[in-house]
Amino acid sequence: MLSTSADPGARTRRRLIAASLAASIGDGIYVPLTMLFVHSLTGLSLTSIGAGLTAAGLCALAFMPLAGALIDRFSGRRVLICVLILRAAGFAAYPAVHSYPAFLATALVVAVGMWASSPSQQALIGDLTQGAERERLLAWDRSLRNAGMGLGSLAAAGMLAWNGSAGFRAAAMVLAAVFAVAATLVSRIPVAHRRTGRQTDAARSGYRQVLADRPYLLITTANFLIAFGYTAQAIALPVYLTRDVGIPDALAGAVFAVNTALVATLGVPVSRLTLRARRTRAAALGATVFALSFAAFAALPRLFSGPGALTAVLAVAVLYTAGELVHSAPAQGLSVQAAPDHLRGRYLATYQLSWSLCRTVAPVLLGFLLDAGPWRLWTVLAVIVLAGAAVLLCAERMLPTHLVRAAHETAATATTATTAATTATATTTAAATTAVAPASAPVAACPVGQ
Repeated sequence: MLSTSADPGARTRRRLIAASLAASIGDGIYVPLTMLFVHSLTGLSLTSIGAGLTAAGLCALAFMPLAGALIDRFSGRRVLICVLILRAAGFAAYPAVHSYPAFLATALVVAVGMWASSPSQQALIGDLTQGAERERLLAWDRSLRNAGMGLGSLAAAGMLAWNGSAGFRAAAMVLAAVFAVAATLVSRIPVAHRRTGRQTDAARSGYRQVLADRPYLLITTANFLIAFGYTAQAIALPVYLTRDVGIPDALAGAVFAVNTALVATLGVPVSRLTLRARRTRAAALGATVFALSFAAFAALPRLFSGPGALTAVLAVAVLYTAGELVHSAPAQGLSVQAAPDHLRGRYLATYQLSWSLCRTVAPVLLGFLLDAGPWRLWTVLAVIVLAGAAVLLCAERMLPTHLVRAAHETAATATTATTAATTATATTTAAATTAVAPASAPVAACPVGQ
């Protein structure tokens, strides 16, 4: 287990947030340009690139259990440094790729680094913080990731303006540098003090404890279902807006700009508000708002057309973003808080699989639903996310109160800190009065609190 302070310190927070921002800028550059990026650098066909990226993504999923075990063995900080270096090396190698096997190997390296980044980052935050401070740092991480993705997308658009493959070669070098900088920043974060027995406990129980933890599996299942609400924005929404609503391609980008700006600016304030509610119910409420926005999207083509359609779409996009803001903070906080310290890596790797599996399945499902028509698309998505909300509410009955209620957790933590401080004061007074050697005095608990 880890001995941590509730407040990691301003310098540590700045380094962690700066590393997260740098990595998210890299994601913003790479994700929108993946196919074009690889095609320009390697000269391979788009069909073979798509098949290779899919195969690499599926193979990378098999590494997730190993990533969780490595986090528990070596800490989230060390694993995060390694996966960031892995991503930097992968992007630096892309310009030298001239064969299909080399492309597959490079794509696998990049995919493993991408999938393993999230659990190792969250494990690091879990190691450094506790209670409400952990929730706040997770909220800052989410908000700045959205801002970084937006900045990266703008940078990607600028690189596209370069002639030939020069822009993509520059992008590869920029990506390698960005992830190298992120790894350097993480390496400067102080190492959390480790108590003996953590590795032994993790090795003894391993994934058997994770698979036996029914409430956590329910949380993971709920996230798998609700994650379709997030993937719909990137996969289904662009086609729906241009094909079914009739919005021009250039104006459709305004919807994504609104979402990115709102999440980046309101993520932290909304996270503070959700701390007052039960995590499970707040996350379920966010999923319900998702469903309401999907119902509005389904009805929109029949109610609006022409210039009024864009205004209606932006209004529904705001509703959709509200669901994202309300759901993301308590859901992520619950996944980290419910993971035991000595198995945090394995638990978070399991939770990450819910995102990864959804992103793997979503293109096939959403493509089928897009062909079936907008009404079926948004109706099925609404049913899926509402099912996730129902699973969350079922899991609430099995979870301890301090995991469900952030306010209760904060109060309990504060009580622990007060008790520890009182014990320490009493011990010091007794020692001074009786002149007993410090070694014979009782050991006060290390204060854990805000």
